[in-house]
Amino acid sequence: MDALHFIVCGSVDDGKPTLVGHLRQHGVGPAFESGMHEQGAAIDVVEHCFSASKRKFIAAEMPESERLLSVAVTADLAVLLVNARKGLLTQSKRQSRIVSMLGVRHVVLAVSMMDIIGWDEAAFSTIVADFQALVADLGFVSVQAIPMSALAGDNVVYRGEQAAWYTGPTLLDYLETVDVSTADGSRPFRMPVQYVDRTDPESPGYCGNIVSGHVAEGSLVRIVPGGAEARIKSIAAWQGEHEVAGGAVSITLDREVDIERGQVFSSVDDPLQLSDQFEASVLCLSGHHLVPGRPYLIKLHTAQVGVTITDIKFKLDIDQGSHLAANTLELNDIGEVTLYTSNPVAFEPYKQCKPLGAFILIDRMTGETVGVGIINFALRRASNIHWQAVDVNKAARAALKSQKPACIWFTGLSGSGKSTVANLLEKRLHAEGRHTYLLDGDNVRHGLCRDLGFTEADRVENIRRVAEAAKLMVDAGLIVIASFISPFRAEREFARSLFEPGEFCEVFVDAPIEECEKRDVKGLYAKARLGRIANFTGIDSSYECPDSPEVRLDTVMQKPEECVEQVMSVMSRMC
Repeated sequence: MDALHFIVCGSVDDGKPTLVGHLRQHGVGPAFESGMHEQGAAIDVVEHCFSASKRKFIAAEMPESERLLSVAVTADLAVLLVNARKGLLTQSKRQSRIVSMLGVRHVVLAVSMMDIIGWDEAAFSTIVADFQALVADLGFVSVQAIPMSALAGDNVVYRGEQAAWYTGPTLLDYLETVDVSTADGSRPFRMPVQYVDRTDPESPGYCGNIVSGHVAEGSLVRIVPGGAEARIKSIAAWQGEHEVAGGAVSITLDREVDIERGQVFSSVDDPLQLSDQFEASVLCLSGHHLVPGRPYLIKLHTAQVGVTITDIKFKLDIDQGSHLAANTLELNDIGEVTLYTSNPVAFEPYKQCKPLGAFILIDRMTGETVGVGIINFALRRASNIHWQAVDVNKAARAALKSQKPACIWFTGLSGSGKSTVANLLEKRLHAEGRHTYLLDGDNVRHGLCRDLGFTEADRVENIRRVAEAAKLMVDAGLIVIASFISPFRAEREFARSLFEPGEFCEVFVDAPIEECEKRDVKGLYAKARLGRIANFTGIDSSYECPDSPEVRLDTVMQKPEECVEQVMSVMSRMC
């Protein structure tokens, strides 16, 4: 039976469950039903699958979480519920732009609670006109406006007698007949690998969902990333067919190939793209706003790799649809960004294949989903820039200096004693004939980071630049000492990730803020408390203490020389 997947959108208490309930009540019967409630938010996500006389419906109330993406990827149509008494609200405008961004091309404007305003035709026409102006540039293929009462059911399933002026279809009639077909039957084969079944070591099964095209036994396929090619030996699907065009399958190959979760089976004639730099549209779902330079994880189909937002091109004005300059994306912001992944990933632009172009962003430290988005296209420079092979490597440079290179990263509040201990440490290493370089927080802002301020976004970028510079110096065979407040764990973990195991040593210079204020010869804390310095760590900007640093220095109880000895003791095991 033909199936229609649709999302029901609308503000809280506008009658979404009631509307779906009317449709479900008049169907033949439920085939599937599940529910989820998110604590702390007025969001109920309920999915229904029910059959009417002409087609099967799969409906979901629009969630505002990572499930938004999984719902939107399969949605053909959105039913946007608008309260006739209130008209278009900011929430209505925002949800219209979200469903457009996520590729939904058919919309029903369901103007509900018409009975409350006496089925006023003029009020209905005003809302319709406002909505048409709002979505004029959103690329919807069809927009159907229906006046209704979700509570009474008028124009939901049966035609309402009180609105004789309305001659269009009921919601159910429209859902039964709307043409949302887009497939041309010629899409290339794509199947992300979700699981490798090694029950039979000689013939492992590669399990996943076919998201595009079809495949048959004997077909030649390419595995991306990697590029290996092999023929399909067997296909196991619930239909028991030898040729399938969708759904969950397990595939075996005619030869042994090293394949892992996150790789994608692809047609040889039309292979999948591979890139590590993208332009993407992102919806921020977290109160912890999205910041350029901060490391996240990206989950794209079944692949999960590190990712950084390198640039925010703009964010959308929800009311006007105009582009606004932005350094960060806050909760509910929609923006266009540039992404850089730690490894190349297989993908297709979202407009070509939703499952291969939709992603979620995850906080590396907490595991929280902080955003959802879609890939618009890969950046051309991603395929034009390659690592240049060099003959003299890090090991050769280090051998010439008779030392093992490393990065010693000092972190702590302003006034904790970082610079003092770091300077003494470099003097000690220099006296021992070691080749060193000291990167200090104040010094780099005179050159490398002179264009940055002290907002959270600028601090993130400051540490990113310093970490990359430190990596180059370690590659040159040096022992690099970095002394920076570096208040955020995520950025310190990013710095650590740039180095090989055993090359990075985090030194937490631990001093209470009261002691730091006593040592404040520059008067920075006093100015911050008077409001003359914004975003000052410890006053109006947080400092996230390290969870498990290699070294913790107590600069209240220990003298600077004793702190140096403590660091040297750890370094003796490193370099």
